[in-house]
Amino acid sequence: MDKQNSFIYLMKKGNMSSGTAAIGNTALAIVKGIAAAITGSGAMFASTMHSVADAVNQAFVFTGSVLAEKKPTPKFPIGFGRVINIFCMIAVIVVTVMAYHTIIEGFHLLHNPVEAHGFWLNFIVLLLSIAVDGFVLIKVMKEVVRESRTEASGFGIISASFRNVGRAAPPTRLVFYEDIVATLGALLALLAVVVTSVTRFELLDGISTILIGLLMVGVAFRVGYDNMVGLIGVAAPLDVEVKVEKLIRSDLNVTDIFQMRILQEGRYYHVDGLIELKPGLTLAEADDIKFRIRDKLLTDPDITDVTLGILEDNGFQNWVPDKEG
Repeated sequence: MDKQNSFIYLMKKGNMSSGTAAIGNTALAIVKGIAAAITGSGAMFASTMHSVADAVNQAFVFTGSVLAEKKPTPKFPIGFGRVINIFCMIAVIVVTVMAYHTIIEGFHLLHNPVEAHGFWLNFIVLLLSIAVDGFVLIKVMKEVVRESRTEASGFGIISASFRNVGRAAPPTRLVFYEDIVATLGALLALLAVVVTSVTRFELLDGISTILIGLLMVGVAFRVGYDNMVGLIGVAAPLDVEVKVEKLIRSDLNVTDIFQMRILQEGRYYHVDGLIELKPGLTLAEADDIKFRIRDKLLTDPDITDVTLGILEDNGFQNWVPDKEG
């Protein structure tokens, strides 16, 4: 068996953010479920549903990220990068179903408020949830910065992760969005538990449950859109295009780029282009230049496939970067 397609190798290449988050949310879902059953808290039930959805999603996504790392085969020559988009779409369905049940439970609690008990159990469990989700969120923010090749440290990681999340791998984006909502959802649930324990405003339990459900719907739409675009096939971000252009033009024999297309697949890029070379080169020299440029592009870990054609300079500037990306 090809070493690069072996199970152990692929597991190591899988998205660690989603794997870590799946384990953490499975533990949280069990603890929250027990607390919700004991205390009868609607907010805790909603938070439990959210953790169940997150655990299932992130397990799906980790599996998809492992399969997406398989190397191209004769039957699938451009690889398996879009497999992760399919798994993320399955995760979106899970989130949507869980969000629906959470919202329905919220409306039920508005019409039939339930007096919750076991304040300290709810309080401790939700604090644990905030700590775990917060830890995973910080970890995934660092992963976004790493995958987007961005330089950031300290508190700068937070703003850098929000600015560059669109350039991260699909599973990393999903964990990023889900953990923001999970942390906010746990804070909402904690607020509801505290307020309903010290006041008679029992409707807040149902309101917070509905809000958590709506946050889950927001995640489903955002992740669903990102992965629908990924399945269709989307152009690389402008900064990636500029980086590839600079690498090509860095060769002194290149005079222009006749045309170029960079397709993003998962977190990898496929480059397809025609480059113009200075006149007077022999075919052997032109071939050497083409292969040299191809090898230079393939040194970028995010570029997995390069197809280049060569033309003699036609005397016109053909390449104008897409200003809109």
